[in-house]
Amino acid sequence: MNHNFVEELRNRGMLHDITPETEAELLKSSHSGYIGFDPTADSLHIGSLVQIMILMHFQRAGHQPIALVGGATGMIGDPSGKSAERNLLDEDSLAKNALGIENQLRRFLDFDSQEKNAAKLVNNYDWMKEFSLIEFVRDIGKHLTVNYMMSKDSVKKRLGKEAKEGMSFTEFTYQLIQGYDFLHLYQHHNCKLQMGGSDQWGNITTGTELIRRKAGGKAYALTCPLITKADGSKFGKTESGNIWLDRNRTSPYKFYQYWLNASDVDAENYIKIFTFLSLDEIADCIAVHKEAPHLRHLQKTVANQVTQMVHSEEDLQNAIKASQILFGKSTSEDLKVLDEQTFLDVFEGVPQSAVPKQLIADGCDIIQVLASESGFLSSNGEARRALKENSISVNKEKVKDNYQFSLSDLICDRYILLQRGKKNYFLLVVS
Repeated sequence: MNHNFVEELRNRGMLHDITPETEAELLKSSHSGYIGFDPTADSLHIGSLVQIMILMHFQRAGHQPIALVGGATGMIGDPSGKSAERNLLDEDSLAKNALGIENQLRRFLDFDSQEKNAAKLVNNYDWMKEFSLIEFVRDIGKHLTVNYMMSKDSVKKRLGKEAKEGMSFTEFTYQLIQGYDFLHLYQHHNCKLQMGGSDQWGNITTGTELIRRKAGGKAYALTCPLITKADGSKFGKTESGNIWLDRNRTSPYKFYQYWLNASDVDAENYIKIFTFLSLDEIADCIAVHKEAPHLRHLQKTVANQVTQMVHSEEDLQNAIKASQILFGKSTSEDLKVLDEQTFLDVFEGVPQSAVPKQLIADGCDIIQVLASESGFLSSNGEARRALKENSISVNKEKVKDNYQFSLSDLICDRYILLQRGKKNYFLLVVS
């Protein structure tokens, strides 16, 4: 055993609820424990990263993590924390989503290791698909009363006076099916611990109760707090939507920027939850940050650690370079090494205008492009004055009034970046 898993979570602010004797049991010997991920999309988001970190800490403490992909439960939709019923996905969409999540989990957990505590990957559809309704109701349903199931917060909130709509029988069965998952893993994988977010406590303890009643066994539960932001806004959300782990949904640059833009209070929380830095290293990092908060040492440390872990060292370095383009001294070469998505992310919201590719190929002059062709500047006279003031840049390089464009100016084969002064950007879209 490397260290006390529960104590590690407690010290990092990652422990919310825990059943009695869990910590002592985990210190006695190695155990298997699982967390479920429903495939509601083909990618996990950074809210799910909390659960992944728990599984990784669990393995580092000498235990065996099991990641369960909810191919069956994803068909129903978890009512926990939801004010309305989810839209049901078809089987093809669920299968696609499940595969995407499985591939992501492999980035963080080694399912092919020969170690005794190698991670396991399971899908509850594999055992739920064999069940008939009558069989499930007879063999599983009889062990839990409706009274017990209705006492759960996830149910009560949907059936209370303030609820806008009720709960379908489909959603009501969710906790029973999740409870059976725990029973199945207990019986077939000797799994005695289920973990999850604090909103999952009701579902998880349904599983421990089912194991007690159906199998006469003892199982344990552990949850972590749901992450909140100091300003009250939802963690992992931006104006454009979720921060995803899939680079095609959220580019490494935008991913990096999310952590970089965290408040000091949030960054102190994030560095404990989303990195494996020791508590001493974290304390040192916070101390350095407080000496010069404007340098954002804490945010940069979090952004570096998480981006490298979720994406790669190369993606991290590209994100750092891209972040410096708007605020640092960059060159045209720095722009040209960016992939198209990162380039567009960096200059999101910048005014743009389309110009014909032939115009650029013919070597049109700078004044024509700045004024009549793009509308970046209002007139040829304004363009001449700006050039005389040495305030015009093409792709971050200062130019004179004799500058002529060519196809070698193209970034990602279709963009040219114009700039007046330090902060006034304009994008030519060449087609």
